[in-house]
This record gives sequence, structure tokens and C-alpha cells, in this order.
Amino acid sequence: MNAVGRSGPSIRFRGRSFVAMTLVADASPQQWFADFDVWMQRSPGFFTGRTVVLDMAGTAASKLEVQCWIGELAQRGVRLVGLEGVRPSMVDASMPPLLRGGRDTTLAIADATPVPAEPSRPAEPANMLIEQRVRSGQSIICLEGDVTIVGSVASGAEVIAGGSIHVYGALCGRAIAGATIGSKAQIFCSRMEAELIAIDGAYMTAEDLDQSLRSQAVRVWINNDALRFGAL
Repeated sequence: MNAVGRSGPSIRFRGRSFVAMTLVADASPQQWFADFDVWMQRSPGFFTGRTVVLDMAGTAASKLEVQCWIGELAQRGVRLVGLEGVRPSMVDASMPPLLRGGRDTTLAIADATPVPAEPSRPAEPANMLIEQRVRSGQSIICLEGDVTIVGSVASGAEVIAGGSIHVYGALCGRAIAGATIGSKAQIFCSRMEAELIAIDGAYMTAEDLDQSLRSQAVRVWINNDALRFGAL
């Protein structure tokens, strides 16, 4: 039997989706990075190894300004995989690529006048149920809906939800809710011992938490852009 040889190299291509965290440049660089530095001091290593995109819609005025933002983030250990909300003329080969089509954006980025996108029908929620303890170092991420954990969240673990977070046990790690639905999200836990609590960008660390809430069943929500806590 004669062997049939290949006529050339075989290259395989596949389409894949990855979850990325988007930093929104929605303030002056001085104010934004001052707030960002406070976050980094209270949550060191939060962005280590993460897939991060910078959204500069409405704030990018020049290529130099985009380069400045990229450089400032790089100095803080944040490596970007892409940019959103900037004109193609502001991006060169030395920068992260310009991304389009992110699920959570309604931007139409072009040099011409953008055409308003038609409102899309909200997708059905895809909630996540975890029926075991979340160990230290683990990250639970569900940007499509709520996260319910029947067990505890250990110190050094984190839970990120597009909607609300429910922990039927001790919450000792970090809980970040409202990544998709914003201020409508809430956090519930049977025992509050959290390192960090955040909803829709408002956050509080263990040092700031009212000690009377420690080891208590607690509900957390947003009111007037501030976190509110109540006993369950």
C-alpha cells in the first residue's frame, strides 16, 4: 500500500469565547487612577492573571492619551488584551488590539457618525449553583446571572456575578455582584466574614465593615450609590 503524503502543513482554526473584565475610563486620569490605586491597595493581586479590556468610549481624545492610559495601567501590573471605544487611527501595532462586538456594549466605533444600535431583547438569565465549598484561590465567575453557593467561601476565594450572590454559609473571601445588572444586584450570606464586598463598583473591605455585622447573617444592597447592610 502506498502512503499518501501531505501536500503542505495543516493549520487548524477554532473560534472561542473568553470572559474579560472591562475597566471603564469614565473620569479624568488623575481622579480615575487615584481611585484605582486605593482599590489596588485594598485588593492586591486582584488583576493578576486576569483578562482585562480598557473601554475609553467618550474619553479618548488622542492616540497619546490612549498610550498614557495603557502605560499607567502597565506600571500597576495590569496587562490589557484589548481596547474598546477608540478610533482605529488611535491604535498602532505596539498597542493592544481594538475590539468590537462585546456582549455588554452598545458602541458603534467608527470614524464616521455612528448609527444607533437597535435595543436587543435581554437574554434569559443563566444562574449558577455551586453545591460545595469554594476553596482559597478559586474564582467563581458567572456574568450571565446569579450565583448561589450551598457552602462557604474561603478566605482568598472570590465570587463574581452578573446578578446577585447568595452564600448559604460563611462568606470569608471576596464577593463582587452586579457586574451585568448593576445596582439591582444584592449579596446575601449566612455568616459575614468577607474580605471585600462590592456591588456595581461600590465596595467595602474588611477593615471598613461594621464589626456588629461580623459572623451575622447579612443582606447587602445599593442605595444612593453606597453599600447598605442589614441583618437577615
